[in-house]
Amino acid sequence: MPEGHSVHRIARQFALHFVGHEVAVSSPQGRFAEGAKRLDGRRMTDSRAIGKQLFLEFSDDRWLRVHLGIYGAWDFAGELTADASIGAPRVTRLRMSEQEKPEPDAGQFPPPPVGAVRVRLLTERTVADLRGPTACEVLTPDEVQAVIDRLGPDPLVDDPEAGEARFVAAVRTKSTPIGVLLMDQSVVSGIGNVYRAELLFRARLDPHTPGRNVPEEVLRELWRDWTVLLREGVRLGQMMTMDGLDEEAYRAALADRADRHWVYHRAGLPCRVCGTPIVMELAAGRKLYYCPTDQR
Repeated sequence: MPEGHSVHRIARQFALHFVGHEVAVSSPQGRFAEGAKRLDGRRMTDSRAIGKQLFLEFSDDRWLRVHLGIYGAWDFAGELTADASIGAPRVTRLRMSEQEKPEPDAGQFPPPPVGAVRVRLLTERTVADLRGPTACEVLTPDEVQAVIDRLGPDPLVDDPEAGEARFVAAVRTKSTPIGVLLMDQSVVSGIGNVYRAELLFRARLDPHTPGRNVPEEVLRELWRDWTVLLREGVRLGQMMTMDGLDEEAYRAALADRADRHWVYHRAGLPCRVCGTPIVMELAAGRKLYYCPTDQR
């Protein structure tokens, strides 16, 4: 599932290529036909990510909310940059989900919809096709605010001190294990399976510790570390959670996901610090990876 850094990068693509332009909106698959009619021909005026939620604002106070979930992805085509930053290489097709993948030029613009495209957003120069989202709906400003009010703080959106205070206060009132709380989007926005496992290991924190038993300073450090990792993820387009790497190891980590993480997806492999086999167990229906020696 795409985590917070991915959605912020998707929002940047929309800000760069769609905001300020009139957008033709359609639903090639047909499941979003009524919603598409409400947005078609309007100007996109804002693109905003909060945690795993994407909000696209259109004229006349209409918003498109998208949550990609496990299977969702955006396919962009046309005049693009590879990472939505100044000076980035140009590409003509780009798939954005948990990972980002430049794809072969379709040879025409706009390319024909491929597969079950829930919604297509089209300007004169760029098209974005959405497939497989968990949520895709048109909302009013009040409805958007109601969704946002249910979300925990996001380090790239909230005031840093206020966001930290909200996170600490939310965790310290709960007996739920911290390994579950970090995945609760009402507690903190954007953390998924990968970042959850890596944050806990970096803090050497037992994932089974009840939230209210985690020392306040440890929670504050978790929030600050999440801020660092999220910013780095947005910059790189990858969840790089290992630090202290030399130049060669850093290049290897960028090239191979298996070299980017301390514990995630390493069940049975030796801990990179102590050598103890990494444990995998289910926590609230999701795979949780941790070191039983360093995180006790």
